[in-house]
Amino acid sequence: MPRPPVPTRRADILLAARDVFNARGFAGTRMDDIARASGISKAALYLQFDGKEALFQALVVELIETMLPHAAPAEFGDIPADAILRQFIGFMSARLTEPGMAFVPRVIIGEGANFPDLARFYHDHVISRGTGIVERIVEHGIVRGEFVSADIPQACRTVIGGVLIAAIWKTTFEPVGAEPIEPASMAQAHADTVLNGLLTRNHAP
Repeated sequence: MPRPPVPTRRADILLAARDVFNARGFAGTRMDDIARASGISKAALYLQFDGKEALFQALVVELIETMLPHAAPAEFGDIPADAILRQFIGFMSARLTEPGMAFVPRVIIGEGANFPDLARFYHDHVISRGTGIVERIVEHGIVRGEFVSADIPQACRTVIGGVLIAAIWKTTFEPVGAEPIEPASMAQAHADTVLNGLLTRNHAP
């Protein structure tokens, strides 16, 4: 019986790395583990990635590039700002609580203090991009007369914070006995709470 082809492509390595990082965390993962999971030699792995941190960063970029374009429309046009924000919160809450994604914020929050370059990378390439999208949504709502916000940056961080806690809850608290959450319901409640503070009174439900 012929042996299956050795997965040397970058996508195969990143997929294997995702599973290893998910199971072992960042500190507990070795390049040997990823090479073994990928079915290639460690030398072959190092030909594509300089080290574990570079591989983790590439994995995060791959995940975020496939996710963020679907979080909100590229052009808002005449779409009401509250509808866009609800879409963003609902989509991000669903994706970040999936097992293939939820481990990333868990790793950053749990291990970022020991790996500051990793935490800085996540802030610059993920958190900042997410808050940038929310800032565009809030500004869109203000221009349309739908939103009011005295402090746009803090409002954006509040939105992102609520999305992240859903991922942390599913991966960190539920396994140790916390009450399970339903991401869609939590996203709706989060959106309701945020919009109650952002909507002008004549646009409030």
